[in-house]
Amino acid sequence: MWTPRNWMTLAAVLGLLAVAGGAFGAHGVADPKAKSWLQTGAEYALVHVLASFACGILAQFGARRPGLAAAFFLAGVALFSGSLFVMALGGPRWLGAVTPVGGLSFMIGWAALAWAARGIRSV
Repeated sequence: MWTPRNWMTLAAVLGLLAVAGGAFGAHGVADPKAKSWLQTGAEYALVHVLASFACGILAQFGARRPGLAAAFFLAGVALFSGSLFVMALGGPRWLGAVTPVGGLSFMIGWAALAWAARGIRSV
């Protein structure tokens, strides 16, 4: 079930992987292109992991369906950052075609978050 508990747990795990990917890019690879992919993937992942936690906060304020935004953010992390991480580790370059799908997922997530925020009840 897609609950705040579940998406926030997944976000925390993806945050851990993002930090690991960024650290590996900073200290474990020499290839400049691989370093760049790891850095970009880590940055985007961390921003969208935090956005997923914001969805949990909005849920506490009665926002309408913040889990939809979290789903798109976390899918974006898997697709965008994941494809960059895999390519940096020597995976096939055709995965670069997946990266923009993850970027689109991020954008849909932000639109869904704006829609969810409109549903916050007045305090």
